[in-house]
Amino acid sequence: MAVGATATKLHMPSAGGRRPSLFHLAAVAVLCTVSYLIGIWHHGGFSASPAGGVASSVSIATTASVSCVSPTPTLLGGGGGGGDSSSSAPLDFAAHHTAEGMEVASGQVHRTYEACPAKYSEYTPCEDVERSLRFPRDRLVYRERHCPSEGERLRCLVPAPQGYRNPFPWPTSRDVAWFANVPHKELTVEKAVQNWIRVEGEKFRFPGGGTMFPHGAGAYIDDIGKIIPLHDGSIRTALDTGCGVASWGAYLLSRNILAMSFAPRDSHEAQVQFALERGVPAMIGVLSSNRLTYPARAFDMAHCSRCLIPWQLYDGLYLAEVDRILRPGGYWILSGPPINWKKHWKGWQRTKEDLNAEQQAIEAVAKSLCWKKITLKEVGDIAIWQKPTNHIHCKASRKVVKSPPFCSNKNPDAAWYDKMEACITPLPEVSDIKEIAGGQLKKWPERLTAVPPRIASGSIEGVTDEMFVEDTKLWQKRVGHYKSVISQFGQKGRYRNLLDMNARFGGFAAALVDDPVWVMNMVPTVGNSTTLGVIYERGLIGSYQDWCEGMSTYPRTYDLIHADSVFTLYKDRCQMDNILLEMDRILRPEGTVIIRDDVDMLVKIKSITDGMRWNSQIVDHEDGPLVREKLLLVVKTYWTLGEEKE
Repeated sequence: MAVGATATKLHMPSAGGRRPSLFHLAAVAVLCTVSYLIGIWHHGGFSASPAGGVASSVSIATTASVSCVSPTPTLLGGGGGGGDSSSSAPLDFAAHHTAEGMEVASGQVHRTYEACPAKYSEYTPCEDVERSLRFPRDRLVYRERHCPSEGERLRCLVPAPQGYRNPFPWPTSRDVAWFANVPHKELTVEKAVQNWIRVEGEKFRFPGGGTMFPHGAGAYIDDIGKIIPLHDGSIRTALDTGCGVASWGAYLLSRNILAMSFAPRDSHEAQVQFALERGVPAMIGVLSSNRLTYPARAFDMAHCSRCLIPWQLYDGLYLAEVDRILRPGGYWILSGPPINWKKHWKGWQRTKEDLNAEQQAIEAVAKSLCWKKITLKEVGDIAIWQKPTNHIHCKASRKVVKSPPFCSNKNPDAAWYDKMEACITPLPEVSDIKEIAGGQLKKWPERLTAVPPRIASGSIEGVTDEMFVEDTKLWQKRVGHYKSVISQFGQKGRYRNLLDMNARFGGFAAALVDDPVWVMNMVPTVGNSTTLGVIYERGLIGSYQDWCEGMSTYPRTYDLIHADSVFTLYKDRCQMDNILLEMDRILRPEGTVIIRDDVDMLVKIKSITDGMRWNSQIVDHEDGPLVREKLLLVVKTYWTLGEEKE
C-alpha cells in the first residue's frame, strides 16, 4: 500500500536492504488509527462514554457525551468532580441552596467574565431606571423598552444578592418566598391594608389578597366564574394588566387557566419580580405607545383590577389594543374605579361626577368597539364585556358610527416596537353570522394537540397539518431524551419557571404539560415569527423577542432555559457572548440550560461559557452520535455577592 511503502522507505537503513522491523510497522499503524479517530471526532461522529462513577448528589444520566475543550471547572454546589474534561464527569443538576442547605461548596472556577458591581443585582437592561429618565414621561413612554447601545452594554455577570436561596417548590411557592431573594419591604408597607404581601421573619408570605379582592383572589375568581365560563375549558389564556404580585394569575392556575401578567418596572417596587419568585408567569411591560408584544387574537380574557390605566383617554387607544389581542368572543374584565362608584366613591377620594364621567366614557369606547356588556349590573364590583365572534355587524355599524375606523392593512400580529393605533383590528372574514372568525378553538385540554386554526386554514405559509402533528411527536421524543440525560428534569419540584428561546409551535412546552412547570414561549423576531399565534391557539403563552436585546424580565427569573438553534439563527446578527450573558442574567443560580445546535457551534459556545461560571457537557442527539446536531447541557454554579470564587 502507498502508506506502507512510504513508511518502508522512510525507515529503511541507508547502507543495506533490511526489511522494516515489526516495531516500526506497528508504530505506523497506531499513528494512522489515532489520526482516523481524531478525524471522526472532529466531524461530530465520535463520543466517549461518561465516567462510571455517580455524582454524590443526583447527577446527569447520560449515555454518551463529548467533552470538546480542556479542563472542566470544579462543580460548585456538591455533585460531580472537575478535572480533565476527557473523563466526562457527570454534571450535578440538583439544587443545594434551599431551606435545608445554604452551605457554599469549596472549589475554584476559572472565569473570563467578572461579577458586575452590587448595584446591578436587579439589572434589567431594556427597562433600566436611570436610562428611562432620558425619555418622555407623557403616557409613560419612559417606562417602555429602551435598550442600551452596544457601548452601554454590561459585559459582566449579574450577581445574586448575598444569602440567595433556591425558591420554594410549587405549589408552596405560590404563598411564600425568601426575603433574601427579593429584599424589598416597600410593598409590605404600601399595600399593608390590601393583604398583598407580608414579611414573616426571613420569608415573604402572599395571602392572596388584592386591592379589589379583600376576601382573597380565590373568592374574587369565583365571582367572575358566576358570570363567564371558567370551568368548562373554553377559557385557557388570560392577560392581567397592572398585575401587582400576580395573585389573580396564581390562583387561576388551579383552574387550568394560564395568565400572562405584566406591570411596569418599579411602578411598585419589584412586583413582577415577586410574581416570578412565586412561580407565576409574568413580564415587565406597560401600555403606553407600543403594541403589547403578543399577536392578534391571543387571549381568551383580559383583566384589570384597579390597574390605573386611563382606558377612556387617547380616543380609546388602550381598549383598542386589548381588542386586538382578544380572541373572537373573548372577555374583558374590569374592577376598581370607576366600577360601582356609587358604593366606593368616598373611599376612592374622587367626586361622583368625575367617576360617573369616567365610567360613561369607558362604556362608550367599549360600545364603539362592538363589545357587548355582559353584566348590566355589577356583581361584586366586577364589570365584564365580550368581544364579538366576528365583525359582520360591526362593519355594518361603521356606516353610522364612524369612530374608531377599522385599521388599514397593517399586519395585526406585528408587535415588536410597532405603535398602537386607535382603530379596530379587523377579524378574519366569515361567510355566516354564526361563524367564529379565524376558526373555532377546541376546549382545553383538547386544543393543546388539535391542529390550530391558523395552520388548518393555511394562513401560515409552508406549514401543513401533517407538519404540526409530526412536530408535536418530535418534541415528545426530545423531551423524553432530556429527561433521560437530566434525571432532575422529571423530578417534581426541581424546576418551575421554564423559558423556550425559540419556541416555534410550542412543542417543547406541550410535551411538558403534565409536569408542574410553566413555559414562556419566546418567538424570535427574525425567522418565522408568525407562529406565536399558533402557540396561543394551543392554550400556551409567550411573547416576541429579539435576542440581540435584553428580555423584559428581572435577573434570576428562570430555572431552566431551552435554546434550540438560537445561536445558528443569530450568528450573523449579534455577538454570541451578548446572548449568553443575557441567558446568565435571567437564569437562577444552579439553574439548567439545554442548547441544541450543530456541534461546531456548541464547541464555540462552550469556549465562552467555561469562563462564565457555567459547568457544561456536550452530549449526543436523541438519534445517536452520527447526527451533527448535539446538546450542550449546562449547570450555572451557585455564587452570590461577597461569595465570588476567584
